[in-house]
Parts: sequence; structure tokens; C-alpha cells
Amino acid sequence: MSSIGTGYDLSVATYSPDGRLFQVEYANKAVEASGVAVGIRCADGIVLGVERLLHSKLLVKGANRRIQSVDEHVGAATAGLLADGKHLCSRLRDEAYNFRDTYNAPATVQAYTCYGSVRPFGVSTLVAGVDKTGSKLFCIEPSGVYYGYRACAIGKGRALAKTELEKIVQREADGGEPITCRDAVREVARIIYLVHDDNKDKDFELEMTWICPETGGKHLAVPADLLAEAEKAAEEALVEDMEDD
Repeated sequence: MSSIGTGYDLSVATYSPDGRLFQVEYANKAVEASGVAVGIRCADGIVLGVERLLHSKLLVKGANRRIQSVDEHVGAATAGLLADGKHLCSRLRDEAYNFRDTYNAPATVQAYTCYGSVRPFGVSTLVAGVDKTGSKLFCIEPSGVYYGYRACAIGKGRALAKTELEKIVQREADGGEPITCRDAVREVARIIYLVHDDNKDKDFELEMTWICPETGGKHLAVPADLLAEAEKAAEEALVEDMEDD
């Protein structure tokens, strides 16, 4: 009985005999079916990028965004159920507003998980921002657990994306130049195009935002010309990899 969740998946507070929370596992499945989201902490800020899968050719270009602003200096990217992601970002904005109202200062980079008796959000969330202590990147899982990361990927294809992110971090650890936000835009585009190559049956849009000196420390969309340049380079890199194979 416990292996399939029967009788133990009616509440997030009910454990199965082998210690599993099935509602959390169901939420993780929703995340795994979503397009990948990637975040990188850079020497001069933060870059977020998502693979927004297009389930219909009738969708408006740029609609159904998966990256949203929480505060001027904080953004959040989600992988999983779109409605849950929007609700979670709305709660994050409430937290940021209340912090400003109470302390008359920008909120530090925060994380909102879940309250008792509420089902787990069917999303994993990358919360990224730059505050007085520097750039921060957190990944919040459906279970409510969160960790700080140098770089992170969530959603379908995250394993391949994390492998590529580890290469970037390792280059810096080996004495390479720290990655800048402009470099990270190209790297994130390359990684997302590489991951999407395993999901060719669906079209997608690349959505990307950043927080850096060029934005005045605010969370804004990557300029269209830079994004187009990064996408072109990513497509060329993908073709080269296919030819090498």
C-alpha cells in the first residue's frame, strides 16, 4: 500500500510507513515535466534563464512568463505548474513589500516555502537577487527545503544543465576568469538550447533576465539585441556539436 501512496497521499502531513510524503513527490513530478530554468551567480550580478515550452502555436509571443520580479533587485524563475509559480511570486512580492513597509529598506533576498495544512507548491523556484551583501541565488524545492547555490538548474533536463554549470564553476576554481553577466547570458542560452535538443518535439521561447551594473542593480529583461546574439551563438554551438558527433 505504501509503495503507491494509497491512503497516504490525502494530506501533506501524512507520512507513509516508509517515511515518504507522496504529495511532495507528486509536486516533484510536476517540476520534472516542465521546461528547464537556469540561474548563475556572476562576478557582477545574477542571470536567470528559462526554456518556456510552447504547447500551442496560438500562444501570444512573450506571454505566460516564468520569470517574475519580486522587488526591484530580486527576481524568481519557476519550473512546474504555471499557476502555482504565479501565486508563489505574488506571495514573494507581498513579503518584499511588507519588509520595505516595516524597515524602510529593500528586502534581503528571501525564500517563501509553505505553511502548515497547505499543499506543496507544484514548482521549484530559483530566487535570485543582489543586496548589500552581494549576489544571492537560492533554489526552493516543493518540500520547502532550500539551498544557496553558485549556479543551479531545475526542471526537465536539469541533470545535463547542471553538468554544464559545473564545468563553468570548475573553470573559475581552476584559476579562470570569473564569469560576467554578459558571458553568463551566452552560457545560459547555450545550455538551454543544448537541453532542449533532447525535447525537439516542442517549440520553445528563451526567456532571460539579469541584475547587473548595466541595469542599475535592478531586475530587468536582458536587452533584445543581446538575447538575439546569445541565441544565434547557441544555435551555432549546437550545430557544431552535432557535426562533431
